Amino acid sequence: MTKRKFSEVGMVCHRGANRVAPENTLAAGKPCIDRGARYIEVDVRTSKDGVFYILHDPTVDRTTNGSGRLRDLYSEEIDQLDAGSWFAPQFTGEPLPRLETYLQWIRGKAGVFFDVKDADLSTLIEMTHRIGIEEDSFFWFDNESDAMKFRSLSPNLAMKINATTVQDIERAIADYNAQIIEINLDCLSPEIVSACHSREVALMALVTENDPVAFRRVIEERLDLINLDFPDVFRSLQQSLGKETGDL
Repeated sequence: MTKRKFSEVGMVCHRGANRVAPENTLAAGKPCIDRGARYIEVDVRTSKDGVFYILHDPTVDRTTNGSGRLRDLYSEEIDQLDAGSWFAPQFTGEPLPRLETYLQWIRGKAGVFFDVKDADLSTLIEMTHRIGIEEDSFFWFDNESDAMKFRSLSPNLAMKINATTVQDIERAIADYNAQIIEINLDCLSPEIVSACHSREVALMALVTENDPVAFRRVIEERLDLINLDFPDVFRSLQQSLGKETGDL
């Protein structure tokens, strides 16, 4: 991720526009583009035959008409699943997206936040470079071993690390060369903001509720990014305040 100047807090749409379309599908990605999202978050998992898909849960049960662990299903089976009708009838037939297809579609429209659940890291890194989104993406891992392996394989691709204290931020930079720090708003303080901005590290808030008070705080505290589920509400407030915020 290169250093860039932005005039406002950038939206990161969590699993796409998941309140208006089935999560982690192209149908959920398109409204994010229309609303000016900076990044769209995708969850990466792998089929039995090694194909990357975008799916949050380890099983397909909740968000498709199928059943079983994605890791135990072949891509030929997965491609036949309906990943939309569970959400609303008009999305019937929406496929569970292959990651490569999704990345080719989104390139040049928005960046990608990879929440890597289950993937061969070397293959994922190669795909990121081959498609040409290495400057418009960042990665997160929910376990330390995968994060360390990723950083050893790719010293420069952007990583996001969660933090609650200034000491956490210092460790994230020292151990992972973190370019993005994510916090919950109850941990936000002037010291946290200063620790990130003085080190030229982006600060992202996680706000998954429809909370205009929290949204306003993110804007007024001049954070860089917000990871959220309600882009419409945030964008409307952002426009009404007319603030220029963020410096990534």
